[in-house]
Amino acid sequence: MKRTLELLCGLLSGGALFAIMALTFFDVLGRKFLSNSIPGSLEITELLMVVVIFGALPLVSERGEHVEFDSLDPYLPWGVRRVQAFVVHLLCGAVLLALGWLMWRTGSQFLETGETTAQLLILKAPFIYGMAVLCAATGIVHLFMMGKVPSERAEGEGVAL
Repeated sequence: MKRTLELLCGLLSGGALFAIMALTFFDVLGRKFLSNSIPGSLEITELLMVVVIFGALPLVSERGEHVEFDSLDPYLPWGVRRVQAFVVHLLCGAVLLALGWLMWRTGSQFLETGETTAQLLILKAPFIYGMAVLCAATGIVHLFMMGKVPSERAEGEGVAL
């Protein structure tokens, strides 16, 4: 499961990031040498940024690479830290699943109304559905991590008082 998540999300966000890089490169070349940029390049970049961010979100959560405030952790007893990690994963999982559900509803509304981007008229609904699925996947990752709360103090970690 972990390998599949890493492969799919890595390819998705990495491919979108590469596409942004290539688009920017050719857009700059066009402006510099042809005095003409790629029409809608800003819109495409915005949509690809959504793919990069939400595609990487499950990976960031699974690897524990998100930003966290842990300056007080060395002073907390280990049992409190275990409970804290459990509660944080539970809350993150619940919030991300709820956010995924809300995004899915928004995607359905956008599909009904035919909401598109301003210049290229690209349908927004598929991107919002993708955001919903990836938010839900991240929520599930957090729920799985809830059961894997560290059981021992890692070597070299702060002293509990």
